[in-house]
Amino acid sequence: MPGQRRVPGGTHNGLVILAAVRLVHPAPALAVTLLSGALGAILLAQAGQSPNERLWLTVLAVAGSQIFTGATNDLVDAGRDAVAGRREKPLPAGELTPNVALWIASAGLGLQLVASLWLGPLPLLLGLAAAFSAAAYNLALSRTPLSPIPYLVSFGILPLWIAAGVGVELERVLPAVPLAAAFAAAAHLANTLHDFEVDAATGSRSLAQVIGRRNTRWLAVGCAAAVGLGIGLALILGGRMGWASLALGASGLGAVAVGAPRERWLWYALLLAAVAWTAAWALSTG
Repeated sequence: MPGQRRVPGGTHNGLVILAAVRLVHPAPALAVTLLSGALGAILLAQAGQSPNERLWLTVLAVAGSQIFTGATNDLVDAGRDAVAGRREKPLPAGELTPNVALWIASAGLGLQLVASLWLGPLPLLLGLAAAFSAAAYNLALSRTPLSPIPYLVSFGILPLWIAAGVGVELERVLPAVPLAAAFAAAAHLANTLHDFEVDAATGSRSLAQVIGRRNTRWLAVGCAAAVGLGIGLALILGGRMGWASLALGASGLGAVAVGAPRERWLWYALLLAAVAWTAAWALSTG
């Protein structure tokens, strides 16, 4: 029709792909997947093994769970996001339909299941427990004071899932379980600061809304710093702390300190800290 803008087919397809990528929350999804792969590679190296097909299947399973989690989160929140005028989100903006988002979520869960079936029953069950905990957050708990609980559960399970996936003893990662859970809670609290006003306007009663913005920020910083100090103390008591590990550990704490007064960058500061502390642990434990 005259005056109507026509979008070439290739351009439209490209926009749909970009919208699909945004739907699954690419920054946290990629961070969790890459850190999971790094943990799996470290565990294999400590066992004297090279990266193998079990590692790649485990990474695929984790990636599938992240796609499922991100897509279902936006699906559940689509109505509230539309009311809040969040046009940066692909569903309220009309860039994707709910049916497409449901297919993307289903594809993510399918990828997780198919990859896990090749790994055996224990990785399958651990991965499903982590995914169902995330689904509980999306469907029911994200807007209640219990909002950190699924993060504690899912990320507490994650080291066990990775160990089972790559085929090493679960005892190797038991000390990492409380640290991963506490750090995930810190990252969750930091992430809620991005949407604090929107959540308040749409009636959310998440833990961040209950305790207030300033307390949320400092609780996130405190949890993250405690994790970093806990890792350092464990390495020192085990006689495994070298100069390189000490420098990495300190840089992680420095990232948290720099991000502490800057809400917009706190989540990314915690991500840098997670990378630094993972590297410090890898160097110290071989």
